[in-house]
Amino acid sequence: MVARAYWKGYLRLSLVQCPIALHPATTERQKIAFHQINRRTGHRIRYQKVDAETGEPVDPTDIVMGYEVRKGQFIEVTDEELEAVALQSRHTIEIDAFVPRLEIDDLYKIRPYYVAPDGGVAHEAFAVIRDVIERTGRVAIGRVVLTSREHVIALEPCGNILIGLLLRYPYEIVDAKEISADAPPVKIAREMIELGEHIVRMKSGHFVPRKFADRYEEALRELIRKKRRGEPITAEEPIERSNVINVMDALHRSVQAEDARGRRRKAKSAPNRGRRTRRPDRPRAAR
Repeated sequence: MVARAYWKGYLRLSLVQCPIALHPATTERQKIAFHQINRRTGHRIRYQKVDAETGEPVDPTDIVMGYEVRKGQFIEVTDEELEAVALQSRHTIEIDAFVPRLEIDDLYKIRPYYVAPDGGVAHEAFAVIRDVIERTGRVAIGRVVLTSREHVIALEPCGNILIGLLLRYPYEIVDAKEISADAPPVKIAREMIELGEHIVRMKSGHFVPRKFADRYEEALRELIRKKRRGEPITAEEPIERSNVINVMDALHRSVQAEDARGRRRKAKSAPNRGRRTRRPDRPRAAR
């Protein structure tokens, strides 16, 4: 079932434009969600919006947006006034530039959307824009308004559609220098680097998302199963941690542990030699 469109509008490259729809590319529907309940009655808890001063409930029609200009003093801004803000990108994603993908730092990336043509008449124009982006070998940069905010969006081909990646503005990025000031440069012994590189080689592989397991989610499901069966819940022993670390010793022990894991993996993948039952010979493929 196709995800419901999150936003509909137009994609434009100069004078070429077409109707499009943005669909969420990620979901958290499969994750376990908890509700707050009354322990005594087992009923769900509901929250009311109340006036911070009087404590009285406020009717939804009386709730408006407000900007705090000084402590306790607000300027009221209505939905109509927000709608009046003239932004062309409210209904149109206009491509402003094409940039190399590698120049977009990961810090700027927020979340992805699938961008698809909206309606049969859009297919030709959409295909033209998509193919132009693909042929340039670059990423198209545009702007889009979502939830009353304008975002920068990077567009790149994904099969016969596009992926739109929302990007942050520079003022939303914390300068790494503010953090790295507490991490002064340290001179590391060559042997430590070589041991670390050896561990990396043993643990190297490929990015295979299906191998990732959400262990916390699995533990939550097991906890719920036990609760439903009336089984006792026991907490695992916490791992003892120490601030005193002998890095060289830890590296040596890490190499030994990874070697042992590698041998176990090879043993599991090797054919069982202990079996005496002989499999029937398979016909050889013709060369």
